[in-house]
Amino acid sequence: MNSRRQFLKYLAGSPALLAQAPPPPNIIFVMADDLGYGDLGCYGQKLIQTPNIDRLAAEGIRFTDAYAGCTVCAPSRSVLMTGKHTGHTSVRANTGGVPLLPEDVTVAEVLQKAGYTTAGFGKWGLGDIGSEGVPWKQGFDTFFGYLHQIHAHYQYPGFLFQNEEVVPYRDNNGGYKEIYGNDMIARLADGFLHEAKMKKKPFFLYLPLTLPHLELLVPADSMQPYDKTIVEDGPYRDKRNHYAHQNKPRTAYAGMVSRVDRYVGKLMETVKELGMEGNTIFFFCSDNGTATPIWNDKGYFNSAGPFRGHKTNFYEGGLRTPMIARWKGRIKPGVNNLPWYFPDVLPTLAELAGAPVPAGIDGISVVPTLLGKGTQKKHDYLYWELPKYDKASGKFADEVPAQAVRMGNWKGVRPAPGAPLELYDLAKDIGEKNNVAARFPAIVKKLEAICQQARTAPREQKDIPNPHWANV
Repeated sequence: MNSRRQFLKYLAGSPALLAQAPPPPNIIFVMADDLGYGDLGCYGQKLIQTPNIDRLAAEGIRFTDAYAGCTVCAPSRSVLMTGKHTGHTSVRANTGGVPLLPEDVTVAEVLQKAGYTTAGFGKWGLGDIGSEGVPWKQGFDTFFGYLHQIHAHYQYPGFLFQNEEVVPYRDNNGGYKEIYGNDMIARLADGFLHEAKMKKKPFFLYLPLTLPHLELLVPADSMQPYDKTIVEDGPYRDKRNHYAHQNKPRTAYAGMVSRVDRYVGKLMETVKELGMEGNTIFFFCSDNGTATPIWNDKGYFNSAGPFRGHKTNFYEGGLRTPMIARWKGRIKPGVNNLPWYFPDVLPTLAELAGAPVPAGIDGISVVPTLLGKGTQKKHDYLYWELPKYDKASGKFADEVPAQAVRMGNWKGVRPAPGAPLELYDLAKDIGEKNNVAARFPAIVKKLEAICQQARTAPREQKDIPNPHWANV
């Protein structure tokens, strides 16, 4: 009887025991955008200051082998919401406007049906306005932020959404850059905590920030601590003029990571002030691996830590994410090497809430590991893919896509569509430097079989035009 609902049914004949049953926890899930495994002090970062997140890790579990849902934004978020890996989840194109389907059951819907107040603040990326994928149709009572992920590239937006209502920021359009999008998002998330306290219901706060994703812009107060310590290597210039140019890109990046830390610290402070620490579980992660090599960082921050690769590819640097879970008095602090990934978030939060888990998902609850009770089930394998997508037609290429699979300590990587599977032994080669496929053909054959049977063909999917884009 793992769920709280079953447990309460079991206790129904005993009022004394029923009175002792703890209420389901409040859940705060914070996700950074393109933050690397090595960008936090608690994961080895030496140059960027992240004291609040480091404290969160010291007071909870710091996972070493946690993985995102994909190596790019939208599919990874679809995996997080649906509990289905990229071989099954609805959104596999990384456009940001392709919507979740009406029949998709999200983690927010699961918690909402279990009596939770649900709120999302930040970057959605799973359905733009006018689609069935918008968050208020996918289980969120309240949403504020960016719907389309390309819109979320702008740190000083011309508008944001409060559910279906457009909230304009005309000063930003005029070039004055007065409203930093994430500041407003974090402020409203903090205000939600006060409102939730008044409602006396459990809550789910999902905070997918847009930092430290390009564009590399942050208010001056976050850059000042690094002005004399960060060594620059030339300005950042975007050839497409899509992002703002930046004369101090490394300083801005460090400031953006520290600003994420500031937001986390404020949430921690508010939860403590409201007397909710003992019944609130925090999660912190990133949506995929680091993007710093993409903008020519040259490894200055060592954002990928000991790993090879980065966002957009399937080596560990593109998939591993920092993952921290803290629940004061319930989670024993420490470091844990359980391999788990975004499909596991839905069943984990469902079990914490005492809610039923939808059928047909790929995830496994990690509550036994979090609470140190019971036997932790483990995956036979972890699977990822990223098929090529043609935006004009809404169709995917008819080919074997880029893929990755982890089975125990074996890691298979198909770096490009149709390419042979590379093989790495993560127990001996965490940096994936030595492809041992030729030495272990039987392992390669087994991983190839998994790559075939773990997926279904993706559906056609198209963005829905947003009439507000002229005001970005």
